[in-house]
Amino acid sequence: MGASDDDRLELVVDPVRPTGRTLLAGGVEQSYVDLADPTYLHFEYVRRMAAVADLAAPAGRPLDVLHLGGGALTLPRYLAATRPGSTQLVVEREPAVVDLVTRELPPVPAGVEIHVADAREAVAEVPAGAYDLVLADIYRAARMPPHVATVAFAAEVARVLRPDGIYLVNVTDLPPLVLARVQAATLRAVFADVCIVADRRMLRGRRYGNVVLAAALRPDRLPVARLVVRALRDPLPGGVLHGPALDTFIAGARPRTDDVER
Repeated sequence: MGASDDDRLELVVDPVRPTGRTLLAGGVEQSYVDLADPTYLHFEYVRRMAAVADLAAPAGRPLDVLHLGGGALTLPRYLAATRPGSTQLVVEREPAVVDLVTRELPPVPAGVEIHVADAREAVAEVPAGAYDLVLADIYRAARMPPHVATVAFAAEVARVLRPDGIYLVNVTDLPPLVLARVQAATLRAVFADVCIVADRRMLRGRRYGNVVLAAALRPDRLPVARLVVRALRDPLPGGVLHGPALDTFIAGARPRTDDVER
């Protein structure tokens, strides 16, 4: 998220839910937090990421989590509430975002630490095998920066995950979902198990929106069957692509490498 005049930051009250606050950058919705209920997740893609996190380990078990992209700390607050005792590091590139969120929203939960840094540089400094979950929601000027969308970056994330660890990535895309296909191919070049969760209409190429990708080092690690049930029960029912269905989705997409402009 940029901090220029074009990306003016503000927190606005939800007219429907008075305890809700939406973080806007340049008028574009970035994050949503309910002041009274950290488990309330307004955006569908955040609910999909939370569903994977919920199913990653037995309910309530504390986890070590790395968040790449902080926003209003929606998921760190959620995990602190649902998995007390978790240790969470949030990496946010823009100090203005951190300043606004820590000044205007409820206090940062216990166990959550915030670093102002570039995501790729921060991951490079993390010891191997440090985290159970890595969650990436990294956007600059409404696009995912190329240097955090490559095979080399995915390999760095894989390095900092524990053997049973899971990597979650939010990708904003529009039909025919070229970015999501390339990112799925990129993760498959590194991880043994990959799936996609998104609105079923989006997977059919009918709308713009968010695609959540989940990747694990160990084959068959992802809780796909339970994730299918969770996705269907969401207020905006979702679909899960895994195995042969994901093969078809990726088709001829090639993994993204570091020979792109950073």
